[in-house]
Amino acid sequence: MKSEIVQRLISCTAIVFGLAAATSATAVDITGAGATFPYPIYAKWAEAYKAKTNIGMNYQSIGSGGGIKQIQNKTVDFGASDMPLTPQELDKDGLLQFPTVVGGDVPVVNLKGIKAGELKMTGPLLADIYLGKITKWNDPAIAALNKGVKLPETEITVVHRSDGSGTTFIWVNYLSKVSPEWKAKVGEGTSVAWPAGVGGKGNEGVASYVQRIEGAIGYVEYAYALQNKMTTAAVQSKNGEFVQGNAESFKAAAAGADWAKAPGMYLILTDQPGKNAWPISGATFILMYKVQAKPENAKEVLKFFDWAYTSDGDKLAATLDYVPLPGNVTKQIKDIWKQQIKDSSGKSVY
Repeated sequence: MKSEIVQRLISCTAIVFGLAAATSATAVDITGAGATFPYPIYAKWAEAYKAKTNIGMNYQSIGSGGGIKQIQNKTVDFGASDMPLTPQELDKDGLLQFPTVVGGDVPVVNLKGIKAGELKMTGPLLADIYLGKITKWNDPAIAALNKGVKLPETEITVVHRSDGSGTTFIWVNYLSKVSPEWKAKVGEGTSVAWPAGVGGKGNEGVASYVQRIEGAIGYVEYAYALQNKMTTAAVQSKNGEFVQGNAESFKAAAAGADWAKAPGMYLILTDQPGKNAWPISGATFILMYKVQAKPENAKEVLKFFDWAYTSDGDKLAATLDYVPLPGNVTKQIKDIWKQQIKDSSGKSVY
């Protein structure tokens, strides 16, 4: 049932809700663009919220880089990015950011005879594969970690994102933490100069490439792996255990997050300590202007995410294996809305 729900949500890269005219004269449909990482839950939230309020949301799943550009250009009511902006970057453009849910990148492979979760990987091994240093699946470094697993002599095809992507940011931020060579040669960002492989647009494009190419390895947000019934790999955590990517391991990674001490809510959740913590976890963020030229639109955006933080929104997030934020964090976020998002006269929008 879950895969059927996600299939319906991810069948296209852009969604438009609320095309029909609202019955209320004051109803304002809202627009956003950006990260593909949270696309499944934003789609599900928008569908439920439209049914409840008759207010629609047009969300374009174009990647975090595109979402940042669109909010900077003021062409949408909110931008969405899995790469948080630094306090300095936010201040430069008069923006603020707040997280919505926590999820994770998972490595996915196309290998005959290998079951989901059976293949084990470490961070340094993933970095070497993406650096193009390890080119066959039966390489001794992979075999040593996977004794008893029948590894083919197949060539490895590396698949990465071709667009500016927060999913990529989470992936390469993690690789930069576990591989000094990766950090020195490639680094991190929503886009990097990939040493090897082929690029797909969006999580959808990466998933499609991996499914079509025998011997491929890629990285996608977990909901996309579920939807496509893809073979995921276990990854060694900071504590040394081999962990499976799922809602519980994402929750474990987020357990120690102290949002109250994060300036501008700038917090990265990769390579977190803790038992069963998934090392490639991350929050996804909404970007909005502090001074709103269209306060009515901004008010509707905040009402939408206010609802998303309720038990109804949390339940929908859980069905897609995202981790809802705890109540103390959503209270902090709402306080920020009250204090910082204002109209041109200085009046609070929320």
